[in-house]
Amino acid sequence: MNNPMEEEYKSLNFIEQIIEEDLANGLSKDQLRFRFPPEPNGYLHVGHTKAICINFGLGEKYDAPVNLRFDDTNPEKEEQEFVDSIKKDIEWLGFKYENELYASDYFDQLFDWAVQMIKDGKAYIDEQKSEEITEQRKSPFEEGVDSPFRNRPTEESLALFEKMKNGEFPEGSMSLRAKIDMKSPNMNMRDPVMYRILKRAHHRTGEKWKIYPMYDWAHGESDYLEQISHSLCSLEFENHRPLYEWYLSNVKSEDKLAPKQREFARMNVSYLITSKRKLQRLVAENVVTGWDDPRMPTISGMRRKGYTPTSIKNFIEKVGVAKRENLIDIALLEFCVREDLNKVGKRMMAVLDPVKLIIENYPEDKVEMLETENNPEDENAGTREIPFSRELYIEKADFQEEANKKFFRLKLGGEVRLKSGYIIKAERVDKDENGEITTIYATYDEKSKSGSGTEESLRKVKGTLHWVSAKTALPIEVRMYNRLFTVEQPDAEKETDFLDYVNPNSLEIVHGFGEPNLAEVKEEEPLQFQRLGYFTKDRDSSENHLVFNQTVTLKDGFKPG
Repeated sequence: MNNPMEEEYKSLNFIEQIIEEDLANGLSKDQLRFRFPPEPNGYLHVGHTKAICINFGLGEKYDAPVNLRFDDTNPEKEEQEFVDSIKKDIEWLGFKYENELYASDYFDQLFDWAVQMIKDGKAYIDEQKSEEITEQRKSPFEEGVDSPFRNRPTEESLALFEKMKNGEFPEGSMSLRAKIDMKSPNMNMRDPVMYRILKRAHHRTGEKWKIYPMYDWAHGESDYLEQISHSLCSLEFENHRPLYEWYLSNVKSEDKLAPKQREFARMNVSYLITSKRKLQRLVAENVVTGWDDPRMPTISGMRRKGYTPTSIKNFIEKVGVAKRENLIDIALLEFCVREDLNKVGKRMMAVLDPVKLIIENYPEDKVEMLETENNPEDENAGTREIPFSRELYIEKADFQEEANKKFFRLKLGGEVRLKSGYIIKAERVDKDENGEITTIYATYDEKSKSGSGTEESLRKVKGTLHWVSAKTALPIEVRMYNRLFTVEQPDAEKETDFLDYVNPNSLEIVHGFGEPNLAEVKEEEPLQFQRLGYFTKDRDSSENHLVFNQTVTLKDGFKPG
């Protein structure tokens, strides 16, 4: 007979299993504390959503606090703009953090600890250039060479470190290094740099500091100061764990908790780039219009494109928490977006490639309001009214003069139902000098109005078309987005510039018409243009110029396992 507790344990992901084991071994639930620690040097992207959902998800599961801590140790690349965007993204995803903190909050303490490490013989000032230090580290397959300054007298290192702090030396002239093991097979343990001279203004501390701590030194100690119980990061930091623990061993007091670093697989999604440096190039070289361009894999770009917080969180849940990296099919992300939008997207009418349809037996000056559902998937979504008149727009692709039996849209002599309206029959067409159809003429069955309850209204026809009344139609601009790259892994080959794989047709702008209710929709409100796909109103819209972004198509062939 199966043990229910054992089955429940097996259903947990490996991080949850670690936490459960720690709780079973004496860790108090009150000691659980997590953090999300982005560096504010760019906008958050789809890869970050995994770390966000893992850390905040654990906070929700265990009713434990989660800190938002900015690891702001590099003033060359960090800006307040990025801090603000990160906060907005996390809040938009629906997560709440306990404290907003910064590694720069701890610069004084980090400096004091570094001084103590020099006094303890655990750190020294090296006057070599970074290239010389790299050369002496060698490779993992050969032992490193000690710096000629490794055994420098303690008092000398202390004096030089103070002068570094006061800005008395030029950038790159010296650094503070931890004294660990130049023979270690782990390159991170070969006397890593703890501080470098950087005479740059910091977005929070201003001109106060002329030296800045390296990430590895600041990160673990920040976790310790905040008493983070589990420091969760991506697999690229797995070989940094011994250094993380070595630094902690030199500052930890017996009465305080030592954070436990554990690593999970990064999330790589096909057709997307998640390197901040490469995303910066896309922006700097005007391949995209900015960090929030809907083609970008940034959270702000996905939000602007019309993705929902629920769809992104569902995607992360389906991907799961793994120990090994693999390439996730972007179709799974699009499936999750489509699945959620089907539930929440308001149905509206728009025609993106219009041709005029005139119902000849409908009164010329008559306009009637037809009631239609806002979302048949949501019984609480209600209904709205749309104007119907003699002259309409329909999609060009929805009409053929002659067609086979499998064409269930409008053809000469054939009948279709106009969505929420009447059954019509195509009678004839007008064409221009090039043979292009300019107008379709039809007749309607006055008694076939949808929902009227008449015998004619219940008559079945195989096709139903969306439409827009020409008299009240709103001109709209619609941005149709394709994948930004033409290959699954645009940055997989080091010899090739990833920009070589940029899709020149990643954006197509079309102009069409929409129902008048589109004027009232809010920015980023989820919509379904019936029979066309999912869309959302863009921030570029104005009262006289409505702009909509395509979020995702209505269907694809993807089926999650």
